[in-house]
Amino acid sequence: MEIEFILYVANLEKSKKFYSTLLNKVPALDVSGMTEFMLDDKTKLGLMPESGINKIFGGKTSNPAYGNGIPRCELYLKSKNLDLHYQNALKAGAKIISQPSPRDWGDLVAYVADPDGHIIAFAQNL
Repeated sequence: MEIEFILYVANLEKSKKFYSTLLNKVPALDVSGMTEFMLDDKTKLGLMPESGINKIFGGKTSNPAYGNGIPRCELYLKSKNLDLHYQNALKAGAKIISQPSPRDWGDLVAYVADPDGHIIAFAQNL
C-alpha cells in the first residue's frame, strides 16, 4: 500500500518553496493544482490548492480556506538530526510554536507552523 498525505494550501507556489527547503527535496510531481514530494518509496506528501479541492468537494463540505491559521493537522517527522530539520524549517520561514524540549513520551520535540498554520513536529529519540 502506498500512502499520500495531502495538505490544502492557500498559495501552492509559496508552500512548494517552503516544503522544498524544509525537506531538502525537489517535488516528484509539480503540475497546476498539485505538488508531491516523495518521503520514501511508498509515502508522499502532497500540496493542493484550497480552491481546487473546494471545487472537487462541490460545496458538500466547508471551504478549507475557512480554517487558515487554525491547526488542522500535525506532521510528526522523526529523525536522528532534529536540529538540521528544525533549522531548515526556520530558514524556510516557519513560525516557531515550541523550541526543542523533552516530552513525556520519550522524544525531544520542536513544533513549528507552516505558512498555512499546519503544525510540523520535529522529533528525535532521547
